Amino acid sequence: MSIRIGILGYGNLGKGVELAVAAAPDMELVAVFTRRDPSSLTIRTQGVPVVSVDEAENYKDRIDVMILCGGSATDLPVQTPKYAEMFNVVDSFDTHARIPEHFANVDAAATKAGKVAVISCGWDPGMFSLARVYSNAILPDGNDYTFWGKGVSQGHSDAIRRIKGVKNAKQYTIPVESALEAVRSGRNPELTTRDKHTRECFVVLEDGADAAAVEKEIKEMPNYFADYDTTVHFISEEELLRDHSGMAHGGFVFRSGKTGADKEHNHIIEYSLKLDSNPEFTTSVLTAVARAAYRMHADGATGCKTMLDIPPAMLSEKSGEELRAHLL
Repeated sequence: MSIRIGILGYGNLGKGVELAVAAAPDMELVAVFTRRDPSSLTIRTQGVPVVSVDEAENYKDRIDVMILCGGSATDLPVQTPKYAEMFNVVDSFDTHARIPEHFANVDAAATKAGKVAVISCGWDPGMFSLARVYSNAILPDGNDYTFWGKGVSQGHSDAIRRIKGVKNAKQYTIPVESALEAVRSGRNPELTTRDKHTRECFVVLEDGADAAAVEKEIKEMPNYFADYDTTVHFISEEELLRDHSGMAHGGFVFRSGKTGADKEHNHIIEYSLKLDSNPEFTTSVLTAVARAAYRMHADGATGCKTMLDIPPAMLSEKSGEELRAHLL
């Protein structure tokens, strides 16, 4: 039996989920839900309806997992608890500082409904989170370092686009090379948030918008830009489309630790990602997690979970026998 998937939102993430579901042998796409006029959307998968979000409740018995493809700034804090009352859900909420709050809100809704909701899936939080937990467990005497980029941050770009007066925007996260090299060489530097990354924003303004006010709001935005050296460039929409249409990203997670009676042996664990398409990689993670959410719910689990709570075998369509024979 195929796992029946719904997609809520059809931007970059929604389109990526559609591709990932099509590539999954154990899944089928049931419907795409949108806040826009459904007749205005054309999706890739023939025979699958595009439905207004207002009709989502009518699909409660037809969808096993709803994959939520909204933004972390304003969509997911509302959408994930709401839809966890109807479906097993998966989201990519990535505002690290607000994850405990988001978890609590979603857990209350999912537990009451008897559903499983897996939040903050993707690569950070997500795959990088797993790398940090594994390496901390293995090297308890050590230091963690995470670097992102150079690449386009979907969440930060979305946060800029929601500022009044902004028509469109892209934001790049850029590691500071000297900090990256200090970590990789094993020098265990003490680094502040500002020491590790810079942020560069390319913004298209609405006609008549106050550039100075927009720049100030960007640079002072908590959890996104306030703790970083941030540069804002105002450009035309033509320049944005010509020079900033790509969605590449990536990054590095390090654990630098010591072992031995006198802590004489140094070890460095490095996990890295180099992604041509940030949204397509993120949605590949979301889709694998949807498989796990379905299996966890079938086993009787309820409430909010993260990728830290999922046994690795539950993410794969392969059987236990296949995993032990080929991947163990």
